[in-house]
Amino acid sequence: EDTVGVVYGLDPDDIPILLEVEEGALLKGESGAMAGAKFAEENELKVGSRITIKDKGSLRVVGILKERGMGFDINPDYGIVVDGNWYQKAYNQQDYDMAIVKVKDLSRIEQTKDAIEKQLNRRETEVDVIDTKAILETILTAFGQISTFTTAIGGISLIVAGVSILNIMMMSVTERIKEIGVLRSIGTQRKEVRSIFLYEALVLGVIGSVIGGVLSIFGGYAISILMLQTTEYLFVPSSLVYVFYGIAFGIGTSLLSGLYPAWKASNLNPIEALRHE
Repeated sequence: EDTVGVVYGLDPDDIPILLEVEEGALLKGESGAMAGAKFAEENELKVGSRITIKDKGSLRVVGILKERGMGFDINPDYGIVVDGNWYQKAYNQQDYDMAIVKVKDLSRIEQTKDAIEKQLNRRETEVDVIDTKAILETILTAFGQISTFTTAIGGISLIVAGVSILNIMMMSVTERIKEIGVLRSIGTQRKEVRSIFLYEALVLGVIGSVIGGVLSIFGGYAISILMLQTTEYLFVPSSLVYVFYGIAFGIGTSLLSGLYPAWKASNLNPIEALRHE
């Protein structure tokens, strides 16, 4: 069955530095290949399976790589790794497309980058030296700005929701002034009247927050399918916990919004309340 994948040619000595094996063994020699985790899963490859690369020959799978995730250098999850010499012969390519420099001490990244720049780009730019740390910082900054923006939207939404609940509760108090007067005249204590309206605010908050939480899960599911084509990162504890945080904030906002109406209802004069039309 034909399939699409990326072929990486690496020196076998460099493979243990860059990649980890999930199953099988590391690549040794030109007759074998290592399959990426996702590539092996999608094509039902196992150690010992044979891969035929179009017009290039057949190789035996000696190992399945551990899933690495998206990287700034190579992404072998959806491809295969072959011996560098085999790659050069098969594709008639003697030059390298990329050289990966891995430092042991992250604090020396800038120093290492500058040294490479001075060595290779003395007179003019011969190679592009990319610092993955700088790229990562740029991405994190962008995500931080997005997070701040969404947090601001969430804050505004909470304020709007709080004001709406406050208005609803105030209307409820106004419409039930006479009822409150009857309750107070038969001996209902102020704290009990307060509790009635706080419970109403709590019920509103729970219903609204739960509905919002469920809708957010469905919305996140739809966005994950459209943008990432997968939902494996959606239903994980680190993601779902924010849904419960949102529900808790919603309930808390409802209770805060119900405090003043509940206080006002409990402090109504029973006689004036009974006279209210």
